[in-house]
Amino acid sequence: MALSLDPARAPALREFAYWMYRYRRTWRGTVVVNVANPLLFLAAMGVGLGRLVDRGGSDYLHGAPYLTFFAPGLLAAAAMQNAFLDSAGPVFQSARKRGNFRAAAATPMRPADIFTGHLLFTGFRILTSALAFVAVVVVTGAVPWRHCVLLLPAALLTGLAFAAPVSAWAITVTQFTRINGVFRFVLLPLYMFSGTFYSTSQLPDWLHAVVSVTPLYQGIQLCREIALGTADLPDTGVHVLYLAVMAAAGLVLGRRTYARHLYG
Repeated sequence: MALSLDPARAPALREFAYWMYRYRRTWRGTVVVNVANPLLFLAAMGVGLGRLVDRGGSDYLHGAPYLTFFAPGLLAAAAMQNAFLDSAGPVFQSARKRGNFRAAAATPMRPADIFTGHLLFTGFRILTSALAFVAVVVVTGAVPWRHCVLLLPAALLTGLAFAAPVSAWAITVTQFTRINGVFRFVLLPLYMFSGTFYSTSQLPDWLHAVVSVTPLYQGIQLCREIALGTADLPDTGVHVLYLAVMAAAGLVLGRRTYARHLYG
């Protein structure tokens, strides 16, 4: 039986189409935040600081140049950031301010369809931003092109491990200050301490133990092992399983929170 993508048979695609229609009018403004910022950061830290690090040498870079070590970490961190920005604020606004979620819930679409459709759009945004980033990484020669093919699904999985739980939570938020608080006191510390810029083996043992159970650490390790060509089944499988469980848990929770708040 052929798989049909007809929105009439797959209601979640209607919600996805709505967000894509809006994105057609706003995509230029998002390029700076989602694509340009990580690329500028890559140039400044990976190339500028990287020259100093490579000149001094480091035993923590697995024998790779700093740019090769840093790029996959930044890719995973950017996927996390993009997932949060496209999940938290838009879901809050759609549920509390604009009313488009409740309007959609008044149609034959179910809350689960609304949740899934927006999550599909968020995944699209994560993937396209990662594609632009990986293209630059390939052009600069920081990572071999044959490794970059697997970096895209790794970045997407990392982003979805954040996007699904964040979307499930954001629809329950009643004040936008809570979203700002999570960004400042959860995402930024993850960005700084999960190994984006350096090996977490340099951290104190207790902090390394805490960091190693965070989703961004798992995403960074997954992307970095792929980029460096050091991926092996046990370790890589753990990273993939961890991120997949996070995304799946977010899917289950999101269906419940959307139903509770859109039908409440």
